[in-house]
Amino acid sequence: MMVASVEEIGVGLTAFGVFFMTLGVLLLFDAGLLAIGNILFLCGIAAIIGPRSTLVFFTRREKLRGTICFLGGIFLVLSKFPVFGFVLEVFGFLNLFGDFFPVVFGFMRRLPIIGPILSHPSISRFMPRESRTRV
Repeated sequence: MMVASVEEIGVGLTAFGVFFMTLGVLLLFDAGLLAIGNILFLCGIAAIIGPRSTLVFFTRREKLRGTICFLGGIFLVLSKFPVFGFVLEVFGFLNLFGDFFPVVFGFMRRLPIIGPILSHPSISRFMPRESRTRV
């Protein structure tokens, strides 16, 4: 299946957003890099799943606490409180996207090099046992 060009751009924007956020954390919570990373990440998500689906995802009732924390963290980062904002963002991110982690780990277990590493007994203790991957 081919990925549409808008989705490819979205994946790139999301990857650059994660890169800039990581760089911002490594450079002792640089507010500018974290802000750029947040904006790129949100634009990438919107490009991947579409603006309407993004709005529906962030406004679902069961995800409202995560949305408030995530967007509040972005607001704090943009308001030059990067440490508190990033902590709040991480909490919101885990609430919003926590359901996807078993799917990601299930995919990673099928990869040639990473799969055997994740199947090692000392590491598999920390991995989710049940993955909701579609076959």
